[in-house]
Amino acid sequence: MDIALVGFGSVGKGVAQVFSKKQNQLRQKYDLSFSFKGIFTSRGAFLDSNGLDLQSILNIRDLTAHSSWKNDLSFMESIDDLDVDLVIEVTPTNIDHGEPGKSHIISSIKKGCDVVTANKGPLVVAFNELQRLCRRGRCILRYEGSVGGGIPVFNLVRETLQGNTIHSLRGILNGTSNFILTQMTYERTSFESALKTAQELGYAEADPAADVEGIDAASKTVILANGLFGMNKGIDDVFIQGITKVTPEAIELAKNDNFLIKHIASIEDGQIEVAPRLIPVTSTLAVNGTLNVISLQTDLAKEITIIGRGAGGEETASAILSDVINIHCARTTLS
Repeated sequence: MDIALVGFGSVGKGVAQVFSKKQNQLRQKYDLSFSFKGIFTSRGAFLDSNGLDLQSILNIRDLTAHSSWKNDLSFMESIDDLDVDLVIEVTPTNIDHGEPGKSHIISSIKKGCDVVTANKGPLVVAFNELQRLCRRGRCILRYEGSVGGGIPVFNLVRETLQGNTIHSLRGILNGTSNFILTQMTYERTSFESALKTAQELGYAEADPAADVEGIDAASKTVILANGLFGMNKGIDDVFIQGITKVTPEAIELAKNDNFLIKHIASIEDGQIEVAPRLIPVTSTLAVNGTLNVISLQTDLAKEITIIGRGAGGEETASAILSDVINIHCARTTLS
């Protein structure tokens, strides 16, 4: 399998590290041999038609000093000349227009490449368009890493719960908001103080609006709605309420009645929302810190709940690796 990696931030580097670390296991267990022909960054690209040495790229401090480096070369300029089977797209997310990831994915599909992405933007703004292109071009698009980091929700439904009807979904999809609410609940701090702690620990960005206003969780909920429930929803279809107005007093009142206030994403009866909600302290959704949780209500298996790390380069790379293995297995079966 010949691969191009588009994006070389924390997730892209995590992908390179995981593939480098797991290459012998992949060959022995799945008969999967791979070669990265191109790695594209915001400044240029590493290109080698014979395959790049991932570890040498990961170890070098000055990327431009690497023998395979091409300055100011973009993926879109290179796509026609790239001889690859699969593209891994992990550039930064933009949920307003989905670019540049949307163009990267569309161009890859039109070239006949399978695609694995953790980029929420293209999936939020063009999920069904991308699926139509894949059907037309007989390509495979996988996106496990776009929601919940390493939590395998799409693969779980696709490969283990195939005979089930998913009635509804509830979950906590943003680790930053969950950390802040956890701090407010158990440390009895204000929202402002909890946010400052989250920023100091690296859980929150300098501008935390996407997290605390619910935009990030809403984006993931749209992808879940379209990917699991076959909907055709966008971000404007989600009722969104952030956590900025949750007060310590409200949290204490909830605790007195054995409830917690959590930022809950839900999909039920065609309605999608992300908002602070009361849940019992014994609920399967009562996870703390930066953990994410997704609970599915199904007709046969009843309630299925999965909990895990919702972010991180290695965690997201785990989901990407899983998608690549599944595509390899599907292609091997077809051939």
